[in-house]
Amino acid sequence: MGIARALALNPKLIVCDEPTSALDVSVQAQVIELLKALQKEQGISYLFITHDLAVVAEIADDVAVMYQGKIIEQGSVEQVLFKPQHAYTKKLLSAVPVLKRDEFQIKS
Repeated sequence: MGIARALALNPKLIVCDEPTSALDVSVQAQVIELLKALQKEQGISYLFITHDLAVVAEIADDVAVMYQGKIIEQGSVEQVLFKPQHAYTKKLLSAVPVLKRDEFQIKS
């Protein structure tokens, strides 16, 4: 419903403040795909505010990391998420859970 309201006036920019934070992972993926499709079809830009770095990697072209209300690092997704320079960005990325195949076992 929120997406429909935001689109009603044909905006050029939509501010998305934690739009997927309370959603189930499968619904979250559907919303992200919808936002990407709308962006492509209508040329909309998003200011996407989130703490979920997996979502950032999926939807963003450029990233700005904030700490205490100030931008401490910014650049492309590749630069910021895969080659971070600032200690706080590195700390954020180290907190993202990673599933490692050799550590994952299915018990039968």
